[in-house]
Amino acid sequence: MALASRSRFVEEMAALLNKSVTVVTLDGKRYEGVLTGFDPDRLNLSLRDVKDEKGVVMYRLILSGATVAQIYTTEKPLDLKNLAERLERVFPRMVRLYEEQGVIVVMDRIRVTEKGVVEGSGPAAERVQRIYEEFMREATKE
Repeated sequence: MALASRSRFVEEMAALLNKSVTVVTLDGKRYEGVLTGFDPDRLNLSLRDVKDEKGVVMYRLILSGATVAQIYTTEKPLDLKNLAERLERVFPRMVRLYEEQGVIVVMDRIRVTEKGVVEGSGPAAERVQRIYEEFMREATKE
């Protein structure tokens, strides 16, 4: 059971990578920035483009996990599973979801992330990009 919860924790943290987060430390300091890395064992964090509660801007900040009290984001994550299901309807049996890596692979050559098609070209990649854009428009309406 502990292994499953640890795995789920790592997945949740990985979903926050390259997202804007707020980190609150045990002494009440607050940092807002983009999470660029984490150590799942010690909860050490790496942030970029950071601003503290006083408005001080830092390019990079590494926080010791021993000082972290909270990590949160107000961004709603992209539901890759639902996007993969939608792509599967258009490309049956040609879609693979790699949730931990945050990528969907279509036809073994088109890679889709939360940013859209990041690898692949041609009519199929253009179709995947259109499906992604439609999915994103619908997601922002909710």
